[in-house]
Amino acid sequence: MSDAEREVLTWELFGTAGRELATMVAESGYQPDLILSIARGGLFVAGSLGYALDVKNLHVMNVEFYTGVDQRLDMPVMLPPVPAPVDLSGARVLVADDVADTGATLKLVRDFCADHVADVRCAVVYEKPHSTVKCEYVWRHTDRWINFPWSTLPPVVQRDDQVLDA
Repeated sequence: MSDAEREVLTWELFGTAGRELATMVAESGYQPDLILSIARGGLFVAGSLGYALDVKNLHVMNVEFYTGVDQRLDMPVMLPPVPAPVDLSGARVLVADDVADTGATLKLVRDFCADHVADVRCAVVYEKPHSTVKCEYVWRHTDRWINFPWSTLPPVVQRDDQVLDA
């Protein structure tokens, strides 16, 4: 895949994206009680939104879907630890992720929250046109593969022990 076929997000541009995304949330009048980040890419987005929206209550859901560039599992899988529904009970939740590509990961997390929260909305840096979830807050729309600053370079160490104990 050539660079012309990719969307490139730099750290500096991510700073702008996070601030503009937070402004969209604030201007809509939505005041989340907590931000639920989808790890790993959503961790950066959630942190940025948390600071900009003055929300200190951040939670994490680990969901595995992508296994490589444009390679994914058949379905996304929640990895432990999964937040206890009581932690979300009655809250206004903002789900944060880096991209709504197919929408499968966001749908899994949004549906997990739906029965337990007062309101759930999604905020992403990028949304692709074929996403099955249309997010309430989107910084940019693209149909290209995205080079994120946190995942463009290979890992410093390649780990073979990625099995998590519950």
